[in-house]
Amino acid sequence: MLFVFIGKDKPDNLEQRLAVRPVHLEHLNSLGDKLVAAGALWDDNEKPEGSVMVLEADSLEAAKTAFAADPFVQQGVFASWEVKRWNLAIDHMAKRG
Repeated sequence: MLFVFIGKDKPDNLEQRLAVRPVHLEHLNSLGDKLVAAGALWDDNEKPEGSVMVLEADSLEAAKTAFAADPFVQQGVFASWEVKRWNLAIDHMAKRG
């Protein structure tokens, strides 16, 4: 099953996001092929304001556990975050490769 993570950064938190980013990326890489996609959400001023990640997991609880281990979550980069089961209907990402 696929699960999507949507995290919104704390306001004026770019400095912390950038400081934590290297260990955040290490965590994402440690998820291996279970991590389907991940990236920053950008605001109208071309600055990151959150993140979206898609993970393959056996259950909602397993997905939440994996996402909760992310340094962005553990070190308080996000003001809020949620995890939802996601149904992929159309996938053109491989074409962009």
